[in-house]
Amino acid sequence: MPAQTAMSPASPPHWLALEGRVCAVTGAASGIGAAIARALAAAGAHVALLDRNTAGSEAVSAELRATGATAITVACDTSIEASVIAAAQRVQDELGPCYSLINNAGMLRAGGLDAVNLEDWNAVLAVNLTGYLLCARAFYAQMREAGSGSIVNVASIAGLTPQTMSGAYSASKAGVLLLSRQMAVEWGPQGVRSNAICPGMIRTPLSAKFYEEPGFEAKRARVTASRRVGEPQDIADVALFLASPRSAYVNGAELAVDGGMSSMLMDMVPRPGFNQTS
Repeated sequence: MPAQTAMSPASPPHWLALEGRVCAVTGAASGIGAAIARALAAAGAHVALLDRNTAGSEAVSAELRATGATAITVACDTSIEASVIAAAQRVQDELGPCYSLINNAGMLRAGGLDAVNLEDWNAVLAVNLTGYLLCARAFYAQMREAGSGSIVNVASIAGLTPQTMSGAYSASKAGVLLLSRQMAVEWGPQGVRSNAICPGMIRTPLSAKFYEEPGFEAKRARVTASRRVGEPQDIADVALFLASPRSAYVNGAELAVDGGMSSMLMDMVPRPGFNQTS
């Protein structure tokens, strides 16, 4: 009998079916964006990390490449149309047409509505809202040509409930929610889905200083049903599903990922002998 060559069993495909698919993440240098990039790479996606902070995003890209993943760093200011168009073109040239865009880049400039600096107001809207449109349009063109794609828009529970003294932040995130639904309706017939995530209290580099205050984390945890503060990975896991073909019939959805905080209103109403949040 002829000798038979031993063959190792093929690795089973990842259940999310993202292997080899090109995914772009904005605001990928740290926090939620970096966690999403890592999750996509772990699922076998080819990841483009878009950020103004190229040093930070390159550090994450290098980390991913060291594991054998395909990842590139792309300098991009999402508030500038020319920068976005150039970034989208580079992604297509180096990795191929984009299958999934995760709109995540964001900023906050504090201030009450009666006194917020107009420059700060416009800067927040330019990144948090207009930037989402610019990125979505640029990558939608690639998805439309391919006949399929997924856009995941990272909004905030502040888009559902006002976050006071935060300037344009809540208004910008509320805008993202309706923008996401409009994308779903206009682009769904072309095979491109759009969904939004509303993170609750997530521990990120931007909020890390808050948690240095004694007792602060415990106070925040008490107003969530899950009794803990969220981590970037909690958002990344949801983004991964929405980005993937496994969520093929999810379109125009808004998913709160807040540990149940949005369900806690009545429990925060003082009721002696009943409340556990005070």
